[in-house]
Amino acid sequence: MTDLVLETQGISKAFGALEANKDISVDLAAGEIHAIIGPNGAGKSTLIAQVCGAQQPDKGRVRFLGEDVTDLPVRGRAKKGLGRTFQISALAMEDTVLQNVVLGAMGASSTVWHFIKPALADQVLVDRAELALERVGLSDVRSQRTAELSHGQRRQLEVAIALTLQPKAFIMDEPMAGLGSEGSKQLTRFLDELRNEAPILLVEHDMDAVFALADRISVLVYGEIIATGTVEEIRRNKDVQRAYLGEAE
Repeated sequence: MTDLVLETQGISKAFGALEANKDISVDLAAGEIHAIIGPNGAGKSTLIAQVCGAQQPDKGRVRFLGEDVTDLPVRGRAKKGLGRTFQISALAMEDTVLQNVVLGAMGASSTVWHFIKPALADQVLVDRAELALERVGLSDVRSQRTAELSHGQRRQLEVAIALTLQPKAFIMDEPMAGLGSEGSKQLTRFLDELRNEAPILLVEHDMDAVFALADRISVLVYGEIIATGTVEEIRRNKDVQRAYLGEAE
């Protein structure tokens, strides 16, 4: 596939005798959503941690925008444009919604900030944060404490924070987790539009969302990719049906 933005090249990770990831090669092209699915314990979180720089692979390489970033930490990859949302919220709950997003915008700034208060006086950072909040539909709660938000609103806030980094690619770890049916539909519509701004590597259990969004799907089982293909190819794959989607006839 041409126009690759992100790729892993045979990455593996073991924890003692447990091989969490085995020789995984996946890639993400411009304008696409590539979903990673698999049962609990398949190694999805370990894969995402290696892509984002939170863990180093035992072997293999990670490339982003044509550059080998395997040895770069999380912050280094974020500054190059790799935006991440988390499966478990990492928000500052006692800060306001706007403060949380300004913190994200600080990460994209070349200025070194030691305190949040001076950053809040920087109109460029505030404008960037306000625009991100408007895009995810949270402008009306900008002054609210983050702890007072609903679960769905917190997921939207995480996306807003990622947007302030002006990412070249998004890594999204179960963004639909804990959302109700309507919340999932709203976020699905937003992500469908967002792919035009930056491609998305999506780890998700909500199969309705995966089938609605994904251009390609890779299925991870026991630490190995057993299949990669379009939605219809994955639906028809007998190995995938047995391992994850339901017992094949």
